[in-house]
Amino acid sequence: MNLSIGQLAKAAGVKVPTVRFYEEIGLLPAPARTASDRRIYAQDAVDRLAFIRHARQLGFAVEAIRVLLDLSDNPERSCADANALAAGQLRDVEAKIGQLLALRAELRRMVDAACLGRASDCRVIEVLSDHRLCLVSDHVSGKAARR
Repeated sequence: MNLSIGQLAKAAGVKVPTVRFYEEIGLLPAPARTASDRRIYAQDAVDRLAFIRHARQLGFAVEAIRVLLDLSDNPERSCADANALAAGQLRDVEAKIGQLLALRAELRRMVDAACLGRASDCRVIEVLSDHRLCLVSDHVSGKAARR
């Protein structure tokens, strides 16, 4: 099976620039080329790209995926590293869930205290203007604060 980069991307459910990016950083091996220098891919590229995509959906970092791919490429090795990476990712997800639950509670508190009057009396504006009024203190350093 010889696939173009567009066919590969479609088969794996990603965009063409994603395929190129994963090639550039070494997660996806450089493909064979035709005489006219077009990339051509086999089924194993679809499988590998699907693996990478699934790992990204689960939140694994690129370096963790690199280790997981290496383990996949060397099935005789122990899966201890894979277990450790998955356990670490689970801890990260559980921490994020805790932060999101705290954020939800704070937003509920703000919404429940919303006023029907002027903006000068608005609890939402008041809490956003003075972080000391917020019950959740750790969301300041989160990703949303850096956007």
